[in-house]
Amino acid sequence: MQMKLAIGTQSFERIRTKNLFYIDKTAMIKEWWTSEDDITLITRPRRFGKTLNMSMLDCFFSLQYTNRGDLFEGLSIWEEEEYRELQGTYPVINLSFAEVKTASYEVAKKMICQIIADLYTKYYDEIEASIKTDADRMWIKSVNMDMRDNTAAQSLRKFSEFLSIYYKKKVIILLDEYDTPLIEAYTHGYWKEMTEFMRGLFNATFKSNPSLYRSVMTGITRISKESMFSDLNNLKVCTTTSKEYATCFGFTEEEVFAAMDLYGYGEQKEAVKRWYDGFIFGKQRDLYNPWSIINFLREGKFDAYWVNTSGNALVNQLIQKGSCKIKEQMEDLMLGKSIFVPIDEEIVYNQLDDSEEAIWSLLLASGYLKALQVIEEDTFFGGIERIYELALTNVEVIQMFAKFIRGWFYTKRNAGNYSAFLQCLREHDLDGMNEYMNEVAMTVFSFFDVAGNEDTKQKPENFYHGFVLGLLVELRKDYEVVSNRESGLGRYDVMLVPRDLTKDAFIFEFKVFRPSKEKTLEDTVQAALQQIEDKKYVTSLLEKGISKENIYCYGFAFEGKKVRIGE
Repeated sequence: MQMKLAIGTQSFERIRTKNLFYIDKTAMIKEWWTSEDDITLITRPRRFGKTLNMSMLDCFFSLQYTNRGDLFEGLSIWEEEEYRELQGTYPVINLSFAEVKTASYEVAKKMICQIIADLYTKYYDEIEASIKTDADRMWIKSVNMDMRDNTAAQSLRKFSEFLSIYYKKKVIILLDEYDTPLIEAYTHGYWKEMTEFMRGLFNATFKSNPSLYRSVMTGITRISKESMFSDLNNLKVCTTTSKEYATCFGFTEEEVFAAMDLYGYGEQKEAVKRWYDGFIFGKQRDLYNPWSIINFLREGKFDAYWVNTSGNALVNQLIQKGSCKIKEQMEDLMLGKSIFVPIDEEIVYNQLDDSEEAIWSLLLASGYLKALQVIEEDTFFGGIERIYELALTNVEVIQMFAKFIRGWFYTKRNAGNYSAFLQCLREHDLDGMNEYMNEVAMTVFSFFDVAGNEDTKQKPENFYHGFVLGLLVELRKDYEVVSNRESGLGRYDVMLVPRDLTKDAFIFEFKVFRPSKEKTLEDTVQAALQQIEDKKYVTSLLEKGISKENIYCYGFAFEGKKVRIGE
């Protein structure tokens, strides 16, 4: 029987009572309970069912849902008698920081304090019955949106104490999207203040809390211990590369294909696999994002559903401002290749601007990359370094990065794409090519080239590699776009190899203006063209059978934000 497909429903109780579409993930309850871990942190990309699973845990364990076994009838957890006896038997504190999104630290702190104050209000009767002293009563009055930092730090620990006294049982704490305030803090420049605030809250809640029985936390990223969890020794962290909870978040291929058969899309399985398959958790491959699958089943058409649900701005910014090495690796990824990089899955946000390793770690945690394998290598100092083989997850993600790259070259005249430049290139319109490149350089040069500006006169490699990525996106159907490869006696900068070998091919060489060697930008252009000739870069094109008359060579000269192209 078909269940109604509802988009964005995160309440387990509502899904079960309204008979909405649901794939059974209650095996997570047993896996977590039998693990005996005190505090479990599970990281997964957004829209992978974290909030729904936390709601499921709440409905299963919370005394607020005593005698609500009907919510679990027909699901795997209800087949075992011993777990039926656990349902509705613990005081549960269930809270989420998912909505703490603001550019202001003070506002973010108030939002967190309000979330905690609302818990006190919700459980007013239980707390009132647990009060033993006037000091407790004064404490409760101090818990509000404007509470002091030291009060906020102790607020969840004290709340646990009140519930534990009332119910005569230690509490379970469920904290969803723990890292949202921290990601916002990094993005908007108040990282230090927020980490200090959250560290105090987490230590009191999860380390020095005698009323805590067990806890589950979810988030997208694993914030480094140095930043957040330095004093928390009883924390079990389960990332996307961990074996634990591998099938508890997201849909397996078997689950997806069964749903497609049920809703009449059985003939489109291969296309769905190409678009939405590719996530890997632990050793479990062929996992799908629930958001995209449910939207596809409901709409009946292919679209970038998951990647269009916000949360991409930081990723876009990091790749755009990344070094030329990062952009070279992005070239390989966009071409369907994999890259090998060392990664520490503990993300240090304040290192993202300087650490390539941290950027790849964030992309992996966010679901934009998948880890095909993890190779452990011995280091010189006797430790172990983990090398990850990474690839873009699927077509949906590739489209997201293509959209990013097009946006980097937005200009008013060209509406954010390369169409004008490429048209000029095909028509050998040198004036048009120069006009476009100078407009683009004036608009976006500083985003790519932090070092190569008018003062330092350093090589603008970041801009050049960003330009190559743009070519990759716009020309991949008609050309193989390759960069920094060997041909003849050297390594060319960019080569456009036509897939139809009877068409034109192009070689680009980039040079920065050097006042000590050249008098004008035109001199720099000629130096670039001379290098193409001296190093015989045309060799590899000729070897492919492309006629010499169909090979066009261009020199690009840069001086600050000025660009000159010559042939």
